[in-house]
Amino acid sequence: MNLFKNIFRIFWRIWFYAWVFFSILAILPVLFIIISYEKYYNTFYKIARFWGKTMLFVMGFSPKIVYEEELDPNQSYMFIANHTSMVDIMLMFVAAKNPAVFVGKKELIKMPVFGYVFKKTSIWVDRSSPRSRKEVYDRAQHKLNLGLSIIIFPEGLVPDEEIVLSEFKNGAFRLAIEHQIPIVPMTFYDVKKRFPWTFFSGWPGELRVKTHPFISTKGLTIKDVKIIKDLAYTTIYNELVEDVDKQS
Repeated sequence: MNLFKNIFRIFWRIWFYAWVFFSILAILPVLFIIISYEKYYNTFYKIARFWGKTMLFVMGFSPKIVYEEELDPNQSYMFIANHTSMVDIMLMFVAAKNPAVFVGKKELIKMPVFGYVFKKTSIWVDRSSPRSRKEVYDRAQHKLNLGLSIIIFPEGLVPDEEIVLSEFKNGAFRLAIEHQIPIVPMTFYDVKKRFPWTFFSGWPGELRVKTHPFISTKGLTIKDVKIIKDLAYTTIYNELVEDVDKQS
């Protein structure tokens, strides 16, 4: 039985990366035009959400998203979630209904095909460069002025599988306060189990997401970064631990 599962997982993983590569490659001529002009970003985001839903479907994943507070389509937000897998990107496209821009590490640019689209549509940061980190704030302000939202995985990395939730970085919370936008904490319960980085692991199934009540930044200052960071961390951490307890 374990041999069968491992054989399935090999082909399943290859299926995933093939879909990522060839699905983007197939529409790259259209994407090339759309992502060359900022005014078409909303169109790009609609395509990206459809792509995300398609990727989850072909992998046998069924997203189940609960919104504890409804998103205002005319409001910009800071979307944050725990980070465990590349599937987080597809799931976030589905969960964050408002057009949003990812902030991610520069290394993603090196990925074939996907890296080109990421470079053109996201805010990337070279963590080794103070200048690059500063430029993130300016570029985020520009995107917010266009009415877009921001997406950040505040752990800054994919933690080891035995770690429930790594410590959050300050960046997402500084940006949210500086631009006075609400923070939307999300808990991704199942991605670590369904599609971890470990090759011979994972399985199709349900991907549950809870969008928690928003954290207001109205009237807050940089001095309040730690307070709202700790609140967001505790919200997601407690959800993950409680879910593990329920499953055991």
